[in-house]
Amino acid sequence: MLIQEKVSLAEYTSWLIGGPAEHFCLPTHLDELKSAIGWAHEHQKNLTILGGGTNVLISDQGVRGLVCCLRRYSGYEVKEENQKLHIIAQAGTAKSELLKVFLKYKLAPALFLAGLPGDVGGGVVMNAGVAESFQPREFCELVDWVEVLRWAPSASGIAFEIKKYLKEDIQWSYRHSHGWQPGIIVRVGLSWPLEKDETILEKVKLANRTRLSKQPLDLPSCGSVFKNPEGHKAAQLIDSCGLKGHRFGDAQVSTKHANFIVNIEQAKAQDVWDLIQYVKKTVLEQKQVELSTEVVRLGEW
Repeated sequence: MLIQEKVSLAEYTSWLIGGPAEHFCLPTHLDELKSAIGWAHEHQKNLTILGGGTNVLISDQGVRGLVCCLRRYSGYEVKEENQKLHIIAQAGTAKSELLKVFLKYKLAPALFLAGLPGDVGGGVVMNAGVAESFQPREFCELVDWVEVLRWAPSASGIAFEIKKYLKEDIQWSYRHSHGWQPGIIVRVGLSWPLEKDETILEKVKLANRTRLSKQPLDLPSCGSVFKNPEGHKAAQLIDSCGLKGHRFGDAQVSTKHANFIVNIEQAKAQDVWDLIQYVKKTVLEQKQVELSTEVVRLGEW
């Protein structure tokens, strides 16, 4: 597997923002992932795992050490068993690939997945979800089990193990999962009852049209920036503070949906982060509600 140097990370994020990785690789299977971890250990480099890049903000200065991007760590198997559709997916498999499978079988998760960017591993990490009240509405409703790669120094270099967690072994909460760490999610088992909805394709098309009219899908963003505080909608709070269209450099609070921060041309990571902090400060001052972000910062800040 090729270990590259000084690779721009912007193209590996949905914001199209970020400086270079000191070292970079794109493993496609488990042995290559283990090789990358071994290389980082041997060269005493920090290891950063980058998934679908839809909820991360990468520093303008980039990331030191080895960035291991799982974009090509993808693929899945499908089978029908016990009146259920079962999918075993590699962690880097795009959620859009699962959407195609559920559409083919005319199952309800297609509507849920139509609104979710990113990959399967990220779906587990964040317990990705949607605001709409249809079922499923959180990723944990699809998950049966998760396999996690762990490692530790040994006399011969590094010892690896794969640990399997059943759904009930993991603590699921709003936009978060806990109990499977430490390690890297490498494979996920998902299922859903084989109960066809003959109207699902039309529902997905309608949802996509609605989303296009309400969200700035024509501009780079990370999707929703802030979690919805209990009893509130983050977008409504931000909008009511008059923050739509507010800018720091080329980072802008979307004029279409206030919980999106968009890169309108050549925004810097610092622009985005400064705007996030300004929005949080303004909402707290005006509405006495503290917003928290779903965004994970990577690199040198």
